Amino acid sequence: MRLALKGLKALFPRIYQRVKKFVRRHTRPNLGESAEPVERHPLSMSIEENIKELRSIFDRCSDVVMRELKLSAGEPIKAFLMYVDGLSEKAMISDHMMRALQINPALVPQGQQLTKANALNIVKDHLLCMAEVKTTGEMLELVDYVLSGDIALLIDGSAKALLPSARGWEARDVEEPATEPLVRGPRDGFTESLRTNTTLIRRRIKTSRLKMETIKVGLLTKTDVIIAYIEGIANDKVVEEVRRRLGRINVDGILESGYLEELIEDQPFSFFSQINSTERPDKVAGNLLEGYVAIIVDTTPMALIVPATFTQFLQSAEDYYNRFPYATFVRLLRFIALNFALLLPSTYIAVVTYHQEMLPTPLLISIASQREGVPFPAFVEALLMESVFEILREAGIRLPRPIGQAVSIVGALVVGEAAVNAGLVSPAMVMVVSLTAISSFTIPTVSGSYAIRLLRFPIMFLAAAFGLFGIMAGLMGILIHLSSLRSFGVPYLSPLAPVSFRDLKDSFIRAPWWAMFTRPRLTGYKEPQRQEYGQEPGPRHRGDDTAHRKGKKGGPSGA
Repeated sequence: MRLALKGLKALFPRIYQRVKKFVRRHTRPNLGESAEPVERHPLSMSIEENIKELRSIFDRCSDVVMRELKLSAGEPIKAFLMYVDGLSEKAMISDHMMRALQINPALVPQGQQLTKANALNIVKDHLLCMAEVKTTGEMLELVDYVLSGDIALLIDGSAKALLPSARGWEARDVEEPATEPLVRGPRDGFTESLRTNTTLIRRRIKTSRLKMETIKVGLLTKTDVIIAYIEGIANDKVVEEVRRRLGRINVDGILESGYLEELIEDQPFSFFSQINSTERPDKVAGNLLEGYVAIIVDTTPMALIVPATFTQFLQSAEDYYNRFPYATFVRLLRFIALNFALLLPSTYIAVVTYHQEMLPTPLLISIASQREGVPFPAFVEALLMESVFEILREAGIRLPRPIGQAVSIVGALVVGEAAVNAGLVSPAMVMVVSLTAISSFTIPTVSGSYAIRLLRFPIMFLAAAFGLFGIMAGLMGILIHLSSLRSFGVPYLSPLAPVSFRDLKDSFIRAPWWAMFTRPRLTGYKEPQRQEYGQEPGPRHRGDDTAHRKGKKGGPSGA
């Protein structure tokens, strides 16, 4: 290749220049080399050089506050203070920084005099009233800390900078999650503040085994991403795989956890989400106790949970707060509703088009009379109504909340009634589409419902082409795909395939808490037992009953 380019350059210099310009224009640049304008080099001993470089780096950055001041000493020592307005707390800067830098001789250790040689250590150890003060000797690290909300303090004669922590940007209050509401359960949800989110998890799991590793992702955004897991319970291979997949990401920015979800999942072209997402800290805490790994991204209220399984998308946090008979009933109801949401329109199309003999005669006559004036076949009728419903649902989400609810409810009623009166669709089809929509709303997780909404349409095509045989072929294809799908090495259909009988107690049913002895086999095998055996409650505990009988026979209580 190089010899060909050299020959092209020698024989046709003009063509060579054009090819070179084209290649430069269309070749993807190396983000690692050109994304960051600040080079990694040490700070200078001269504060003037450091100030000049910092002013050049933050040129035309009106939100960056820079102030030069002098420390009172035998000979005034020049200092330089810098922070980002809005990311740092001004009250802390005024009360704990500026006042502390107005040197009080009583705070300087006896026998020492403030000089350029010891000014940095004295200011750090005796003058700054800050809980956390870091030091750095690199310009790139200093810039990163300042852009994260810390304060930079440079003192003349020192090649290091002090970085007191004063992060205090505006944040949304902790509120109930809008996408995962509960009747019984905690009302707190994640916010856009990373430290608030980790605090909500720490409140629930008070152990030093809960590890939270922080890495930065994104060459321009430098977004903080936390990998949370419980040491000794989580699979070390899964944790290492999460580190590896996050470490190989080389993009310019991460603005939401959805960016990471698409960059670290196993099968990017699958309709099924292989990473669970949630706004609820109690759900994250419950999954951590079972051996899962959580990924928490700064500036987003959604946390990711890996690995993910199919049954997780049919489970709600409220299932673990209600008594097990009702929780089991609701889970089975969701599974039935899942089949309705996926197969009801296609089954209607197949039966009406190919398998009329399966219907009772009165029902068949009723459906035929309703469809007598409809000009479209059942497939076009269903496709039209399903498309209109998806449009109404999307419009209701994008509009402001009070208006969106009115549009989604009234719009569906008006459009359905108008379509029936116009003779475009039959009343039976409107009922089928309505029941399908209601069934899709029973899926607790939003990411889990997306696959059902998408797969509904190809199964309708198969039903229109081949009838019930097409539906079964589509279901077999989905089952084969799910059986081959993995999430961070864990089979997507576990504990159903491969079957794990001890884990079936928390799949489509929910066993009582006193029977949940073990953690899931594939995620919590390192410490499988989660609680003691024999905690089944009753009117009187067996040990208490024995003690009561002994007391009656002549013990102290029977005397």
